[in-house]
Amino acid sequence: MIGTMTTNPAPHLFWITSRAAGFTALILASLAVSVGLVMSIKLLRGRVLDLRVTHEILSLSTLVALVVHAGSLLGDQYLHPSLADITVPLAGAYKTVWTSLGIVSGWSLIVLGLSYYARRWIGAVRWRKLHRFTALAWIAGLVHSLGEGTDAGQLWFLAMVAIVVIPALALLATRWVGGGDLAQGRGGRRAAPAPAG
Repeated sequence: MIGTMTTNPAPHLFWITSRAAGFTALILASLAVSVGLVMSIKLLRGRVLDLRVTHEILSLSTLVALVVHAGSLLGDQYLHPSLADITVPLAGAYKTVWTSLGIVSGWSLIVLGLSYYARRWIGAVRWRKLHRFTALAWIAGLVHSLGEGTDAGQLWFLAMVAIVVIPALALLATRWVGGGDLAQGRGGRRAAPAPAG
């Protein structure tokens, strides 16, 4: 009797893992963007170093979640995507536009996030200019989630996303209205990577 009341998740394990990792990446990226923006608009004076560490942890955690989100799809028994389908825009047949937007967002977040560790070779000014695009990559990831996400129409999903996305969007709007360098922290110090997606 109990066996008939439960569903075997094994055939859907990779899909479920991808969904969970995608949701996690979106939450972490939104938090990373918020913390980065709090540093850049100098809302918490004197706490920049603590925030920088938090920002870096959230950013790197986002990148791990993105890799799990895409990589776990390789084991999905329904989609059977190839490596190209999950890494190359327009290569896959499943919801091509939304998937491609997610791929572009994911690669952008990875490259922009890891560029923090190459800023010595990139140059501080050039790196700060590049870092501004992180917010756009995060927004692209948000659009991907809302357009393709299996749970995008669910009230719980929208509520959970709103909790972290609305503050980040408000901070981003404040930053854009205020002008200046999105990656510049207090006293001109650089912020850690801010993958948004």
